[in-house]
Amino acid sequence: MNSVQIKKLCLAAMLTAVGVALSPINFPIGASRCCPWQALVNVLSGVLLGPWYALGVGFCCALIRNLLGTGTLLAFPGSMFGAVLAGLAYHKIKKLLPLAAAAEVFGTAVLGGLAAYPVLKFILHSEDAALFGMVLPFFVSSAGGAVIAFVLLTALDRTGALKRASTALGGKTGDAEY
Repeated sequence: MNSVQIKKLCLAAMLTAVGVALSPINFPIGASRCCPWQALVNVLSGVLLGPWYALGVGFCCALIRNLLGTGTLLAFPGSMFGAVLAGLAYHKIKKLLPLAAAAEVFGTAVLGGLAAYPVLKFILHSEDAALFGMVLPFFVSSAGGAVIAFVLLTALDRTGALKRASTALGGKTGDAEY
């Protein structure tokens, strides 16, 4: 392992810890416990680490939250889709911070909300499972966290910290755009 991989793994572990530590601050909507902090962690990990590390962070947060009893099985589709899309939007399309935040909301609300249907229907045996039933709760949850992440990343970019972090993590030295 080289030093960049070790730095990425350490940052992924720290972001996972932040996501888990903030998970008790949630609000129930239907069958889910909506946690806007997960969207914050998703956008941060997507921008700083890329889509595949972000996927790992989202999965680990969901797994640990379930093991600790602060999450439900809906945490898996509710965290992983948004994390991957935030990373893909930022690193593969164009380095736009608003695009990363919007992609997280779309991934969590629409893709994660639709993927929650089989979890509700077949795994949790919910009588109230509806195909689009989790889209609105996931949207409400992820929008708040994505806005917080956007504001934080914008501040980091304006001070030059985002550029330094990107360079330290083996990324390009170009600034993010708004």
